[in-house]
Amino acid sequence: MSSPAADHTERGSGTILAAGLALVIIMTMTLMLLLAQSAVMASRAAAAADLAALAGADALRGLTSGAPCAVAAEVAARHDALITSCTEGTGQTVELRTMLNARGMLGAASGHARAGPPP
Repeated sequence: MSSPAADHTERGSGTILAAGLALVIIMTMTLMLLLAQSAVMASRAAAAADLAALAGADALRGLTSGAPCAVAAEVAARHDALITSCTEGTGQTVELRTMLNARGMLGAASGHARAGPPP
């Protein structure tokens, strides 16, 4: 038979173990949510860049009115993005980079796209 003093030495250790396990699970879920938010924002930035580049290429080819980079900036603004660079390339192409106005916990998301006439 064990002595009463030996029974009290491990009293409460299960609570500490459960609290530690809960902390690990919470931290893992938080990290997963941050990474998911980052992926969604990167996708939004890429979509804004794609749409803005297509609109700019249409303006460059004369299919719509306006300056290509100004048209691209307007389209990007509708998607809550800002154009950080816009260049008109050879072969009636437009290449640009966007950055979302909304910043996540891991920083701002950026996108890059190039568009031109069909091959």
